[in-house]
Amino acid sequence: MGIDLIFRIAAIGILVAVLNQLLIRSGREEQAMMTTLAGLIVVLLIIVKEIAVLFDTVKTIFKLD
Repeated sequence: MGIDLIFRIAAIGILVAVLNQLLIRSGREEQAMMTTLAGLIVVLLIIVKEIAVLFDTVKTIFKLD
């Protein structure tokens, strides 16, 4: 988890930033905004998944099932 998660999020951020700049420079501001939103949604989904795993671990540790 840890570092791998940070690298995955950073890679998505870099990819989105590059795509955003390319689209803006080619006059496609709307697509650039949609790309940014899509990147944000992907990162949020990754984080939500990791939080769910964390909650499951806490439930298991404290035998809350």
